[in-house]
Amino acid sequence: MIFTYVIKEFETVKSFLQRHDYSKKTISAIKRNGALIVNKQPVTVRKEMSFGDHLEVHMPIEQPSSNLIPYQKALEIIFEDDFLVIVNKPQYQNCAPSREHPHESLVEQVLAYLINKGEKSNPHIVTRLDRNTMGIVVFAKYGHVHHLFSKVKFEKEYVCLAYGRTKSKGVIEAPIARDNKSIITRKISKDGKYAKTSYYTLVQKDNASLCKVKLHTGRTHQIRVHFQHIEHPIVGDDLYGGHHRQIKGQSLQCCAVKFLHPIYKNEISINIDYKQLINLFNML
Repeated sequence: MIFTYVIKEFETVKSFLQRHDYSKKTISAIKRNGALIVNKQPVTVRKEMSFGDHLEVHMPIEQPSSNLIPYQKALEIIFEDDFLVIVNKPQYQNCAPSREHPHESLVEQVLAYLINKGEKSNPHIVTRLDRNTMGIVVFAKYGHVHHLFSKVKFEKEYVCLAYGRTKSKGVIEAPIARDNKSIITRKISKDGKYAKTSYYTLVQKDNASLCKVKLHTGRTHQIRVHFQHIEHPIVGDDLYGGHHRQIKGQSLQCCAVKFLHPIYKNEISINIDYKQLINLFNML
């Protein structure tokens, strides 16, 4: 991957890279295995550039972790360009390998897809979902792009199927902390971190409500913990009081994501349907 720039002020290559959010790790990698070219001549980071100079940053080829085994299975790709790939994750699949599920993760599936395309890129997870939550997951194809996402603000919307009749709309503000009894679960605690969730009800009946949910903060298990807190646990969520005899895994889907592209700076808005949750609602 090569990034090209036209210089608009006097400065060193190093200063320019730092000002354009190249991390120390990325700059070191470029110095080892990439190249810096000014006006078609190789240079070091100490090179002083002038107005109108042309800078090329040749990124090093990234090597995927040896712990990742490419998983050959068809992906549902929602959006893709030279820097990003956005996919629809099914339920019962990890985004990344874990001790309980070391392989066949989504990142390994994306890795296989990129290898099959002949792309010399390395997928980095930008947005994560729990194993049993389905929906939109964003990947960066390069470490530098992944780093740029640290300054990108995401707007996310989910749809969930909750027990009982929820209010027509609501805002849940309740701090979330780790549960001392488990390394996995979270709980509402005055000592926790601030968390805010808003929702409105799409459709409901006596025993269930289908809700559109917006995250205003990004705490682990936030929607699941907050809906348990308002006494409407998510159907199928064994961890947070939503056990169901037939539905296994929380009925929760990330259905919309909006953000500014870290390279092109245009707005990316992704929306997918939630037919699976509507079918579950009709089944209850």
